[in-house]
Amino acid sequence: MASSHVNALQSKHAGLDAKLRQELARPVPDAATIQALKKHKLRLKEEIASA
Repeated sequence: MASSHVNALQSKHAGLDAKLRQELARPVPDAATIQALKKHKLRLKEEIASA
């Protein structure tokens, strides 16, 4: 059960990473969006580490 939860968190983390790369590739990246994505990724990473 915990393994599937960790897998789901890792999948979400990878999705956020892809969104972050997309935003950074834009001609004028939105700093607020980048900051929000990074914070969300960090929260997921911490949750994965504690699982």
